[in-house]
Amino acid sequence: MRRRPTPPQPTLLQRGSRLLIIPNMLSVKISTKHQIAVPSEARRKLGLKAGDRLDVEIEGDVIHLRRHVPAGTRLLGIGAHLYDGTDAAERIRALRDEWDARDRERAAEMARVIHEHHAAKAAAREW
Repeated sequence: MRRRPTPPQPTLLQRGSRLLIIPNMLSVKISTKHQIAVPSEARRKLGLKAGDRLDVEIEGDVIHLRRHVPAGTRLLGIGAHLYDGTDAAERIRALRDEWDARDRERAAEMARVIHEHHAAKAAAREW
């Protein structure tokens, strides 16, 4: 006859002056190869399968494991609030044209300033 496993007991953690009670905390053991096995209850709840990736975050003395979300999925939609309905290539061309016009204006202004400087130097020599 198989015995039912005893349910995990609530875990008590002391955080400063506060006492935290964590019911049914799952525990794992680190192997000699520094590996852990994710408990079946956690795998079922998160739908994890062999080969799935987890992200590890360390916060003080706590290790958080989260289901890995690929960068493409995480970044999808960033900047959507900037989208004005124009074609991206058209938008880039327009920005480049705007920058080129600004560069031409700056070059013309620099040429004017240099010309005035040389004219002032020449006038000073004539005195």
